Amino acid sequence: MATEHRRIAALREDDPLPPEDHLPVPANTTVAALYRAHGSTLTRFIRRQLNGERAPDLLHHLFARFLNLAPDKRAAIVSPEAYLKRSARNLVRDERKASQRHGAALHIPDEDVALTAPCQIAALEARDMLNRIEHAIQKLKPITREIFLAHRLDGYSYAEIADQTGLSVKGVEKHMSRAIAHIDRTLSPG
Repeated sequence: MATEHRRIAALREDDPLPPEDHLPVPANTTVAALYRAHGSTLTRFIRRQLNGERAPDLLHHLFARFLNLAPDKRAAIVSPEAYLKRSARNLVRDERKASQRHGAALHIPDEDVALTAPCQIAALEARDMLNRIEHAIQKLKPITREIFLAHRLDGYSYAEIADQTGLSVKGVEKHMSRAIAHIDRTLSPG
């Protein structure tokens, strides 16, 4: 034991960060053995349950809790492995509850959010533009208006409109060109 302490002291003096296999072993070697045997499994479990990068921190917290138990209580645990697994489940549950509380605190009901009204001038201009477009469309010949609305509002292709009206595709194109030119003339300033 004295030789081990001298070796550790020599490592500490020579190297501020010794390799992991040369780190001093804690006084309670059973906890170290449990950590080596089950640490990676418990980390994977925590990571799967919480989908987070906090798994190593939570594993550390789990073993810190275990180490903080009174020695007689720790010695009374029949199956430390089962105890650690159960503690990990409880820790995950506590972490989820904490994140839900935190998320609930950040939630703001819709009625509490102040909505900014759109610019009144822009709304009036848009309404005026819609009225002018509607007025221009109303002035089109009925067949031209029907073709224009079928294409622009209903989404029919020129071929589908040609089938419905009995016109050729070229005839539908001419009606669309007339409608667009008329609306453009009506909406153009001047």
